[in-house]
Amino acid sequence: MTCRTLRHLGAMILGALLALPLAALSQQPAQSPPPVKAFDMPARDGSDAPKSGGEKDAQKPRPPQLAPAPVQGSTAVPGWNKPPEWGSISETRQYASLPGIDTNRLIQRQGREWRAFRNGPLTFYGGWLIGIVFFAIMLFYFVKGSIKLKHAPTGRLIERFNAVERAAHWTMAISFVFLALTGAIMLWGKYIILPWLGYSGFSWLTIVGKNLHNFVGPLFIFALLVSFLIFVRDNVITRVDWAWMSHMGGMFSGKEVPSGRFNGLEKVWFWGGLTLLGLVMAATGLILDFPNWDQSRQIMQLANVVHDISAVLFISAALGHAYMGTIGMEGAYRAMRDGYVDEEWAREHHSLWYDEVRQGKRPEKIVTGRAMPAAGDD
Repeated sequence: MTCRTLRHLGAMILGALLALPLAALSQQPAQSPPPVKAFDMPARDGSDAPKSGGEKDAQKPRPPQLAPAPVQGSTAVPGWNKPPEWGSISETRQYASLPGIDTNRLIQRQGREWRAFRNGPLTFYGGWLIGIVFFAIMLFYFVKGSIKLKHAPTGRLIERFNAVERAAHWTMAISFVFLALTGAIMLWGKYIILPWLGYSGFSWLTIVGKNLHNFVGPLFIFALLVSFLIFVRDNVITRVDWAWMSHMGGMFSGKEVPSGRFNGLEKVWFWGGLTLLGLVMAATGLILDFPNWDQSRQIMQLANVVHDISAVLFISAALGHAYMGTIGMEGAYRAMRDGYVDEEWAREHHSLWYDEVRQGKRPEKIVTGRAMPAAGDD
């Protein structure tokens, strides 16, 4: 068994040695270079005496032997496979048998500009913006604290959001969290996650995140449309909202400013965040999600930049919205979790809406004891 293995190994070594001349020949120029003048070699005994010729010839300095110049068209030079410099000729559209808007264009100058902007200013300033907003919110919380009720709760409840409204909101919120996390992995992951997770782990995480991002995106768009249709009638901006915004709702003065079902800041979030940024992100996201629509690479790059900028602004604004809806205001999270708020909460924070409910001008009802479903919960 051992002898047979040794014979096989010897045959492989012999075959490799025999193939070396063939490999060397394949690297020779297509045409033989002109012969180089041979010089006398030193004697085998180590002396400087030449094999032939006189002592005088042996004392002459020998010129350096330069490598022969390669014949035109030959690849027998180091670095022959180095790509040429990009220029107008290499970016010119050529013939391609495959159909498509960009299949006949190998190199695109805008691709380098997009990569430089995405990995440079967009990543740098976008990360700083989100970080500054987060730390500003935390600073505000530690200085101001949570906004609490000035009077004791009454125990009577008012339905703030019905089941359909809560389902649309939570679908939009949960899908947004998935999109924000996976988008952050794709935009900042190689700077934050790659160094400690390693290439293999980060590659697996990015592939999963990208596919999750692509499939959750349409769900988020659907939730946006449903939420817009549900809440648009209560988000019409009026003079009351301008008054609320001019005083920031009394957030710093401590004196509440009357507002309807949604105050001025919530309406700014609805129109600027959910509607405007949501529409831009939906349109650009669909362009990126479906490249088979035959859009050009330049359109894809532009859509990616606009999508990323909108996402950074959306995440920054959503941090403030999430803060006010959770730890920033007492009772706000319960409104979206259970659908009910205390009567005193409604009177202090949304007095105009509370008055309309008391007068029977709205479908929401005031209940006592255990919360009962109102219109829309069936």
